[in-house]
Amino acid sequence: MSHMRIGVMLLLCLLSKQGLGQQQLSTASANSQAQQGEPAPPKSQAEKQTETEQSQRVLGVLPEFGVTNQKNPRPLSSKEKFHLFYKSAFDPAEFAVTGLEAGISQAQDSFPSYGQGASGYGKRYSAALADQVSSGFFTNYFFPSLLHEDPRYFRLGEGSFKRRVRHALMQEFITHKDSGGRTFAWSNALGAVAAGSISNAYYPCENRGFGLTMSRAGISLLYGSLGGLEDEFWPDIYRKIRHPRKQSSAADDQTKK
Repeated sequence: MSHMRIGVMLLLCLLSKQGLGQQQLSTASANSQAQQGEPAPPKSQAEKQTETEQSQRVLGVLPEFGVTNQKNPRPLSSKEKFHLFYKSAFDPAEFAVTGLEAGISQAQDSFPSYGQGASGYGKRYSAALADQVSSGFFTNYFFPSLLHEDPRYFRLGEGSFKRRVRHALMQEFITHKDSGGRTFAWSNALGAVAAGSISNAYYPCENRGFGLTMSRAGISLLYGSLGGLEDEFWPDIYRKIRHPRKQSSAADDQTKK
């Protein structure tokens, strides 16, 4: 999950709501099969539910593809985990978030060795994008497939506020196994360390080393844990935002009558 998602949510809501076209992949595949005379196999209810969940967006813009409301969903195959990584990492909205992150980094003169101007911005943007893609690759696909863990966030959706907050914060460290049950989220921990290690290849020399790698990994896990709060409570916030509008609409209808 990008570090800037929490901070720029309200900024991105100013963008026009777009159908950002990620469903075109499955549509194109189905059309291709139809043209070849091979009817697509019927999908189960669970598969349809998974497809619906992997089209979720916050404010109609930010992807929220890795969140499930199902209590006991079927496990994702390795192919589906790769699809989840690809959709999340290369969604157009994430490129916009990365651009904002690079702009803030340049304004703060982070990584001074990158310099300023277009060249400096390009280096910061490339580094931020590489961070995002490598983190998603390891935490959503590689380690979950290798260790048979589920990379999705399992939304609780009910219970006391305190219980849901605790659940949200712990989802970064406790995950579901493909075979059932729960385990320590090795995929998140190992993925954060792996992505932090790879970043040594493109960060300036003064920003490399074991200590900085572990620091970046820790920060990544912290943001991932905080991101669980967005995944858990966004539907509730959205309903509260829309509720007054529904009441106003109902009142207007009664007035007209």
